[in-house]
Amino acid sequence: MSTSAIVMMIVAIGIVWGGLAAAIIQLRRHPEQPEPEGSE
Repeated sequence: MSTSAIVMMIVAIGIVWGGLAAAIIQLRRHPEQPEPEGSE
């Protein structure tokens, strides 16, 4: 694997795992409220 391919792989992995971590942090700070039944 070339150096540029390794760098791009690390960048892509960082974006995916960073997005996952950001989503988890966001949900911990602001948990989703369950919808009341019969709201439709």
